[in-house]
Amino acid sequence: MNILSMTGFAVASTNVGADTLNVELRAVNHRYLDVNVKTPDEMRALEPALRERLTTRMKRGKIDCKVSRARNPEAAPGLRVDAAQVAALLAAANDIRSQAVAAAPLTTADILRWPGVLVAQDAEDTLTATVLTAFDAAWGEFIASRAREGSKLMAALLQCCDAMEAQVARVMPRIPAIHAAYQAKLVSRLQEAGLDPDEERLKQELALFATRIEVSEEVTRLVTHIGEVRRVLGAGGAVGKRLDFLAQELHREANTLGAKSVDVELSQVALELKVLIEQMREQIQNLE
Repeated sequence: MNILSMTGFAVASTNVGADTLNVELRAVNHRYLDVNVKTPDEMRALEPALRERLTTRMKRGKIDCKVSRARNPEAAPGLRVDAAQVAALLAAANDIRSQAVAAAPLTTADILRWPGVLVAQDAEDTLTATVLTAFDAAWGEFIASRAREGSKLMAALLQCCDAMEAQVARVMPRIPAIHAAYQAKLVSRLQEAGLDPDEERLKQELALFATRIEVSEEVTRLVTHIGEVRRVLGAGGAVGKRLDFLAQELHREANTLGAKSVDVELSQVALELKVLIEQMREQIQNLE
């Protein structure tokens, strides 16, 4: 299943009699689903069907669907007779003749001159099917454009994952040595201050401090979250909200890593991770 960007554009055109019908789809990123449908006045009845198609096919994003009709001024519209109107007119004429026997019967010219008897044969009978067919054609190109953009975003996110994993791999083997070196430094300072680091109370304080600066758990969770990002991207579909949550968790772990850092390189790694996570979050905002 493809990763889809919320950004997309497509247009499809078809003929309605002598006119040209255009269906345009345009979408940008949005936190929730926001659907807007605009049609000419004579097609307002089609708006609920178009809106339903959009709401069942999209999860989030701001999407505009615009239906327009370019009329050909040189084309004479075809005409058709409204049979129901003619029947009603003849029935009324018969009622009049039953009361006024001398009244003349209606002629063909009389019937044709009556308002509403002749209506434009403007392909209105098949207008709904034509509009929906054009919509489906536009939707196919719309999905293709979003998939192309989504593929680029996925590649960018995977690059962020690679870079974050490289940062974690850079520091993970050094964590025990970092803690040992810092503890040795503290012991040395205690000795310089004339204190015995082997004294029971100080040993307990040193053990407690070592626990507070232990970052192995945060690093492990970082690796787990990065792996989950890769899994979600591989699954495809509507992944934006899930990835947004994972980005928040990654940022939380990177913050904790920086707060517990007692080493310059570890602090640099935490800072690089936050920059990469922010880049990832910016890309995720464009995914459905």
